[in-house]
Amino acid sequence: MTLKTLSRIRAIGGSLVVTIPKEIAKEQSLQEGELIELEVNKIKMDGFGLLKGVGKFTRKDRIEDRF
Repeated sequence: MTLKTLSRIRAIGGSLVVTIPKEIAKEQSLQEGELIELEVNKIKMDGFGLLKGVGKFTRKDRIEDRF
């Protein structure tokens, strides 16, 4: 059975660690020390819509006018 979830990578010491959510560990009866298989797919984030509602630049925003 394949379950999907999103997890954030953290650094602990010199290693990278990914945690498995408690619900998935319980559902799959996972125990510490067991060998599991992971499939890694990096999520690509885009900036589309990131600055929505910012509006147009004004003369006050121009860098040349700041010096």
